[in-house]
Amino acid sequence: MRLRLVPKDTKWDFFSRSKVWLGISAFLMVAAFASFLIQGLNYGIDFRGGTTIRTESAQPVDVGAYRDALTALELGDMTISEVFDPTFGPEQNVAMVRIGAQDGQESVTSEVIEAARGALQGVAPDIKFVSVESVGPKVSGELIQTAAIAVALAIGAVLIYIWLRFEWQFALGAVLALVHDVILTIGIFSELGIKFDLAIIAALLTIVGYSLNDTVVVFDRVRENLIKFKSKDLKEVLNLSINETLSRTFMTSFTTLLALIALFVLGGDVIRGFVFAMIWGVIVGTYSSIFVASAMLLRTGVKRDWSKPVDGAGTQFGNIDA
Repeated sequence: MRLRLVPKDTKWDFFSRSKVWLGISAFLMVAAFASFLIQGLNYGIDFRGGTTIRTESAQPVDVGAYRDALTALELGDMTISEVFDPTFGPEQNVAMVRIGAQDGQESVTSEVIEAARGALQGVAPDIKFVSVESVGPKVSGELIQTAAIAVALAIGAVLIYIWLRFEWQFALGAVLALVHDVILTIGIFSELGIKFDLAIIAALLTIVGYSLNDTVVVFDRVRENLIKFKSKDLKEVLNLSINETLSRTFMTSFTTLLALIALFVLGGDVIRGFVFAMIWGVIVGTYSSIFVASAMLLRTGVKRDWSKPVDGAGTQFGNIDA
């Protein structure tokens, strides 16, 4: 007997309260944007600046012991990770210690570095600081700008891709859903004060790809059903398409969340922020594919007869499988 988490033939009406769902989404986006403007983000070392110390010792790296030793110094934002490389010898155990810049300073002072060295020597007496590198606020500001450009370019590429593959109405719905996902993700990080670093930017780009994939699956089925049911009301076609892809959408999101929750619980502090962003992104991405992208498609309307090309519709690549 096959396991089904979603009934085989569902006939749920996803658009009976489409205005309500769009209103809720709009309210959450405004609240997230307001939180970002008022509270800002808890930027990590990547964006605030700080110092990276590369350590080496003959003893195996104990990240927990390293963290306990440095926590007593009250250095503020700090991350510790072990470095693995097949070229390392058996007595070459390397770790990266990243300490955020203190208030009013561009980097960690030499006194703080010496204090950190003394604390870590209590854990590994032979520890050496192989390199010490500092990143100032100017470089951090450039990283913020580059990260924002990367997210904007990704959304812009999505706009062009969906417009070429479908029509501008589909592109508008897909991009609005992506903007919705990105703003809500930034908003939840701002509201909860979770550390925001380059790993979260990577999570945002991954969320954009995940949400887009889910949206394109729904839109492909919508286009097929528009060809099949030329006289059926658009709302009925959209409901039919979402119901037909609902099992795939739910199973994909469910299995992805299982893996992410396991990583969140067992993965440790280093990746917890990234995994949290992914969990939130999968949830809001699945929601936006149905209640934002498709709802916008219903509002803007769409071409009904796909057997005839329309000049300027941007559908010249519509029959290409990608």
